[in-house]
Amino acid sequence: MQNIKSLIKKENNKKIIFTAGPASLISTNLSNIKPCFGRGDEEYLKTEKKVLSKIKKIAGGFLNISRFQGSGSLAIEIMMANYLFGKILIIDTGYYSQRLYSISNQHKKLFGYIKKVDQINWKDLSSFQKKYDWIVACPTETSCGLKIPIKNLSKFAKKCKSKLMLDATGSIGLEKDHELADVISFSSCKGLFGLTGAGFICFNRKFENYIPSFYLNLQNHIDKKMTGPYQILYSLEKVLEKHSEIKHSVLVNKKRFMKKMENFLTIPIENQPNLCTHVNKIVKSKSKKVILYSPRNNIGGSVVCHIGEAHLGKNAKGNILDLLD
Repeated sequence: MQNIKSLIKKENNKKIIFTAGPASLISTNLSNIKPCFGRGDEEYLKTEKKVLSKIKKIAGGFLNISRFQGSGSLAIEIMMANYLFGKILIIDTGYYSQRLYSISNQHKKLFGYIKKVDQINWKDLSSFQKKYDWIVACPTETSCGLKIPIKNLSKFAKKCKSKLMLDATGSIGLEKDHELADVISFSSCKGLFGLTGAGFICFNRKFENYIPSFYLNLQNHIDKKMTGPYQILYSLEKVLEKHSEIKHSVLVNKKRFMKKMENFLTIPIENQPNLCTHVNKIVKSKSKKVILYSPRNNIGGSVVCHIGEAHLGKNAKGNILDLLD
């Protein structure tokens, strides 16, 4: 264990990240990985139940959770395929909401459950009211450092007499009120602080669509018909026990960065996510160790993410920000 901690410290010192995920490497992500199997391995099954229960609690108390190998993008696609039907409204917040719009239109052609796909800019919600079957949103849009409070999204969905679906990839573990949605999806490697490789869907409402695909059919994952993210769940076990301490490191970095860059912020305080911050200046570093975040779209300025001191937990001071110019 001591050798692992020394190795992790060495690796974290070699590379300072200001990216959106995975977070800096946490020792228990490696030290808790064990040989395992998803059937007949009682130790693993006990761990899986424990970890999934903890994730449901972090998500706000959903009744059900499905886990599988894959990215947050795959989790979104499985969720959308199995749940969306009828008239859909996508809330446009940036690059990642455009991905939701694209997938919805693809599924409209592939499966036929979706009949119409509209989108609306997030700034226009207060003046809009029209009935939809589903509202789909990304409450933390990392491409531009934007948050739409989930409570606001819930109120909007109720106004439109709609069910609410969230791409919670950037918000899970870091923001509140996910339980106000009907279904959410996310990955293991951002606000859960795990390794990359696992996707999750939390839901209270039963899905209605039948999807003629082995891997995209959510029921197949619920029934565990394929190899699951066994070792990712092992790695999360000890990390989630200290989730609040690790989250503290994010909040410390966010607060210090906001103060440091208060003259260059582009997003109102109520729309600031904990994961990241957009500023209207180009952020650089003279250190070759620093890895800056490169958004998938170019909106000018810079987006800086705040999970680079996750390994320090409650001892984080935001000192890595001194490496930025």
